[in-house]
Amino acid sequence: MPPRPAAPPKAPGPSKALAPLRQTGQLFALALRVVRDTFRRPFQFREFVEQFWFIASVTILPAALVSIPFGAVIALQVGSLTQQLGAQSFTGGASVLAVIQQASPLIVALLIAGAGGSAICADLGSRKIREELDAMTVMGVSPVQRLVVPRVLAAMFVSILLNGMVSVVGTLGGYFFNVILQHGTPGAYLQSFSALAQLPDLYISELKALIFGFIAGIVAAYRGLNPRGGPKGVGDAVNQSVVITFILLFFVNMVMTGIYLQIVPPKGG
Repeated sequence: MPPRPAAPPKAPGPSKALAPLRQTGQLFALALRVVRDTFRRPFQFREFVEQFWFIASVTILPAALVSIPFGAVIALQVGSLTQQLGAQSFTGGASVLAVIQQASPLIVALLIAGAGGSAICADLGSRKIREELDAMTVMGVSPVQRLVVPRVLAAMFVSILLNGMVSVVGTLGGYFFNVILQHGTPGAYLQSFSALAQLPDLYISELKALIFGFIAGIVAAYRGLNPRGGPKGVGDAVNQSVVITFILLFFVNMVMTGIYLQIVPPKGG
């Protein structure tokens, strides 16, 4: 019996080293598609309202509770340093600027990614493994326009609103702890705040919140649309979405802060 011919060698698959680059490209492609589909009709207004209410309901109370110790820690640390340097009159301005520019948008974004983003990823991932998304595509319905766009927009709008609330609560918390625990002067605290703060500080804070909400929604949607395996894969996708979002948020925050400080001069400068 003649020997079997040897099987032809398999074509080499794509290098695993290129997988992160490929996934990054797919993430950017999804972001561009979400921006495009946002202006397509019909807009899923009811889905947007439902997702907006859900994300707000699971993040508003934790945001308010977390902002108080954040504002207190910043005020106490800054107050301690200014006392050592003999510049207690600048405590209020430095504390408020740190809360508004840095702490507030990051707190909101981390809560959006941890609570809202994980829920978005789990919902889309469960739909994917049940083949609901494939059925929608067969019926001519775009899953991105129908499901992803309302969720991403909801995360963005909730981020903007929560950022304002966290800024106010964090500022009040810092004022209370500085005046009560460190025996600061209320008038000097408010005067330094009005002397150093300016409207562009609030604008950059809201812009950060908007972009951070977009990033959290896009990353959660991407991982939810591309789970690996069954339910375990969905759980892994949720964990990955939160970790990836955290890394991107801190990197984007560094870039935006550097650009802002270069473009907008400090008040009085």
